[in-house]
Amino acid sequence: MATSRAARVPTLIYGTAWKKGKTRDLVRQALVTGFRGVDTAAQPKHYREDLVGQGIGDAMKEVGIKRHDLYIQTKYTSVNGQDPSKMPYDATTSITEQVHASIASSLQHLDSTAERPEEVYIDCLVLHSPLPTQSQTREAWQAMESHVPKQVRSLGISNLYELPALMALYELASIKPAVIQNRFYRATGYDRDIRAFCRERGMIYQSFWTLTGNPDLLRSPSVRHVAAGLGVTAPVALYGLALSLEGISILDGTTDPGHMKADLDGVEAVQLWLRGSDQKQAAALTAFNALLE
Repeated sequence: MATSRAARVPTLIYGTAWKKGKTRDLVRQALVTGFRGVDTAAQPKHYREDLVGQGIGDAMKEVGIKRHDLYIQTKYTSVNGQDPSKMPYDATTSITEQVHASIASSLQHLDSTAERPEEVYIDCLVLHSPLPTQSQTREAWQAMESHVPKQVRSLGISNLYELPALMALYELASIKPAVIQNRFYRATGYDRDIRAFCRERGMIYQSFWTLTGNPDLLRSPSVRHVAAGLGVTAPVALYGLALSLEGISILDGTTDPGHMKADLDGVEAVQLWLRGSDQKQAAALTAFNALLE
C-alpha cells in the first residue's frame, strides 16, 4: 500500500475557476506577486486550463521561477460536471479512458511550465467529485493511480462531505489521497470530523468558498478584533485564523492584484502573531474555535 504525499502545499493556493479570458494575466500576476500554488481543472465549463499554463509560463520567464518552486494542482472532472459541448475527452469512452485523456490534456496545457520534458508533471491530481456509484469512483481512482509517481506526484478528492465515504475511499485506495478539497462553511459543520480524519492521516484539508460561504464569520467579533488589532482586512484575518487549524490550506481566487499582495502579506502577519505565547493570541484562537462548534 502506498500513500501519495502532496509535498510543499502552500498555505494560500491561487484558484483559477471562472476567470475566463482573464486567466492568463491573473495567474501571471498572482505568481509574480508571490503565490506559489495554482489550482485548476480539466473542466472547460469553469476553467481555462490552457491559459493557466500560459500564465505560469509567463511568470516563470518574468521573475525566474522554476518548476520545482511551484505546486500545480488540477482535476479530473467526470461527465456529470462537464459541458457536453466542450470536454477534454470523449464522453462515450470508459471512465478509465476518460481519466487518461483528461490527464493528457492537462499535461499538454502545462507544457509551457517546463524547461525540460521531465518537468511536465502535476503535483496533485484531484478527483473533482465522487462519481454516481462507488464502483465508478473506484475505477476513476485506479486510473488516476496508474499515473503516480511519474506524471502525477499525489492524488486528492474534492466535494466529498461524508466521513464514511472518505473512509471508504481511503480504504480501497492503493495510493491514499493526500488532499481533500471542500467548501468550508457552517452547513457541513466546517467539516470537523473530516478535518480530524485528515490530521490523523497526514492529509491536507484545502478550504474553498472560505469567504463567500462565511459572512457570519467575517462579521464575528473575534475576526474583526484580529483584523483591527493587526491592521488587516476581515477576509485576511479569517484566512489567518482558519490557517491556525492544523493541516489546512486555502484557495484564494481574488482578481485584484492589490488584494493578492495584501492577502499574502497579511496572512503571514496573522500567522506570526498567532504563534505568540501571550493571552491575546490564546483568547483569539479560543474565540475562533468556538465559532466552529
